Amino acid sequence: SLGLGIFLIWWYYTGLSEEDLTEILNAFSNTNYAWILFSLVFAVLSHFSRAWRWKYTLEPLGLKPRFWNSFFSVMIAYLVNLAVPRLGEVSRCGVMSRYEEMPFQKLLGTVIAERFTDFIILMTLTGFVVIIQFEIIGDFLMDGMSGLADKFSGVFVASILGILGIAGIAFFYLLFKANVSNPFILKVRNFFRGLYDGILSIIKMEQKWAFLGHTLFIWVMYLTMFYVCFFALPQTAEVPYGGVLTAFVMGGFAIVFTNGGIGAYPLIIMAVLSLYGVESNIGSAFGWVVWTAQTVMLISLGAISFLLIPIYNNFQNKRKADALPG
Repeated sequence: SLGLGIFLIWWYYTGLSEEDLTEILNAFSNTNYAWILFSLVFAVLSHFSRAWRWKYTLEPLGLKPRFWNSFFSVMIAYLVNLAVPRLGEVSRCGVMSRYEEMPFQKLLGTVIAERFTDFIILMTLTGFVVIIQFEIIGDFLMDGMSGLADKFSGVFVASILGILGIAGIAFFYLLFKANVSNPFILKVRNFFRGLYDGILSIIKMEQKWAFLGHTLFIWVMYLTMFYVCFFALPQTAEVPYGGVLTAFVMGGFAIVFTNGGIGAYPLIIMAVLSLYGVESNIGSAFGWVVWTAQTVMLISLGAISFLLIPIYNNFQNKRKADALPG
C-alpha cells in the first residue's frame, strides 16, 4: 500500500505543467495555517475520547486500565498504522497488554468491536451522502463502479468469496468442534475464544449510552476538524456543507487504500472538490495541506507517546511501591 501511495504521487505530479505547479505552490503560500492548527484541537479531542471510550468495552471483562496508558496506546497505534496499515490495532493491544498486564486476545477483541462500530458510522454517513448528493456525485460513483466491474467480473468475485467462506467454515470447525489435542491448535483455540469474549464485550457492557455518546463525539470531532480546514483557503471556504460531507466520507475511504492515505487522500479530495467548482490544483493543494497536518500530528503524538509510556509506568510503579507498608 505504501508503494501504491508513492506511485499515485509520482503519477499525478509527473503529469503537471509548470503552470500547474506554480498554482499549487501559490495555494500553499496563500493558505491560512491558523485554521489548520485550530483543526488539530478537534483531532486531539477525538483521540482523547477514543482512549476513554475503550474502557467501556474493557469493563465487562474485568479490566480497568489507566487512562494515560489507553491514550498512549491509541496514539502509538496511529503511528504504527502510518507504516503498516491495520498493524496499529495489534500494536495498540500489545502495548496495553504489556503495561497493564491484560490478555492480548481480549484486548484485540474489544478493538475489533470498536472498529466495527466505527465502520457502521462510516457506512451510515456514506449512505446519507449518496442520498442527499446523488445529483452531483452520481456520475462520479458510477464511473468508479464501472471501472471496478471492468477489472473484476462477478463470477470471479463470487468464486473468491465462496472459497474464502468454505475455508473459514473448515477452519473454525477444526478450531472449535473437532476433538484435537495438538498444543498449537489448542493455543490458537484459546486465542480465538479470548478474541470472541472481547468482541462480545460491546454487548455486555453496562454503559452502552456512554459508549455511544463517545462514538458520536469522536465522529463529530472528525467532521469538525475537517470542516474547519475549509476556511484556510478562499476557494474552499464557499464549498457547501454537502460538499464538505462528501469529501469527508470519500477521504475516509482513501485512508484505507494506502498508508494513512498517502497519495490517495489528496487525489480523492481533489476529485470530489472539483465536483463542487474548486479548481483541481487548488483541491490538490488543500488535500495535501490537510493530510500533512494530520500526519505530522499523528507522528508527533505517536512518537511522544512511545517515549512517555515507559516513563509514566515506571513512575506509577515506583509510587505504588513507595506506598506499600514496610
